[in-house]
Amino acid sequence: MIVDVHAHFVPKSAINELSKRGCEFDINLIETEPGCYCCRFPSGLQVRPFFESLSDVSTRIAEMDQIGIDRQVLTIWTDIFGYELSPTKGHQWHQILNDTLGELCVSHSDKFSWMASGALQNAGLAAQELERAMKFGAIGGVVAAHIDGKNLGECDLDEYWATCVKLKAPVFIHPVNPVPSIRERKFSLSQIVAYTSDTSLTVGSLISAGVLDKFPDLKLILSHGGGGLPWLIGRFDRMYQASSPKMTGTICKHTPSSYLKRMYYDTILHSDIALQYLRQTVGIDQMVIGTDAPFPPGDPDPLGILQKSKFSEEEIITIGEINPKKLFGESSLV
Repeated sequence: MIVDVHAHFVPKSAINELSKRGCEFDINLIETEPGCYCCRFPSGLQVRPFFESLSDVSTRIAEMDQIGIDRQVLTIWTDIFGYELSPTKGHQWHQILNDTLGELCVSHSDKFSWMASGALQNAGLAAQELERAMKFGAIGGVVAAHIDGKNLGECDLDEYWATCVKLKAPVFIHPVNPVPSIRERKFSLSQIVAYTSDTSLTVGSLISAGVLDKFPDLKLILSHGGGGLPWLIGRFDRMYQASSPKMTGTICKHTPSSYLKRMYYDTILHSDIALQYLRQTVGIDQMVIGTDAPFPPGDPDPLGILQKSKFSEEEIITIGEINPKKLFGESSLV
């Protein structure tokens, strides 16, 4: 059984609930053209429209069958997490997202599992929602890589991390960049550079702020091969050795590279050389398959790129089946 741990979905039932109740959460559902809708948040942020393949189950299952994926671990699209909402309204919004995604996965339990989101702007409420969601089927949590521009390692999230550890819930960190900066607006630089930098920045902050020391049993999954982290780890180590903690704020107990094998990395790198480097740097046992379906930067042939990258069939089974079962628990993926 080959498992894809990085795939997104927004149930049509969630969009329907938003159309009826969005005013309760200060989220407006805007019709940009006939039959095409998007979210607008209180700050004026208007995310990209919901497109059909983000919400169509039959299309998704057909795509999975075509590329050899037996099961996907679904997460809601991080652009609509709404960390800018008040904690109470954000909490209510994520309850709807989790309820609808959980119901969809129950209806298609042979194909889908899911990770729960939460209103991370309030760690206690996010922890409470994770605990609730895991009681009805979630197998982990998903968080965006920043809270209104603030790195996760600089936010007071101890209550959430502690709950993840208590529940043995892996946490998928996914970047978010709904409004590209001026320098990122052309040439797909937002998808290519900004998203991977978002992961690098926040995971660097989690390591450097001592979060992984404080929560040694916390299991993190990083998208897009860990962003730039594996490639920049030498620079992280050099600055750890060369700079004063008083200047940098770094308080981790060990060199940053010591933490690399504490985390899991998806295979969405689109390069045989990059995948080989990731294998050499973090090891086969820390790699998992991802597609990023249904977004354009995703991997349309995740097994093919591993074969092209000279991974053996045994190694592909380790990445695609054994590691996800180890990460989430074997009973969670049957």
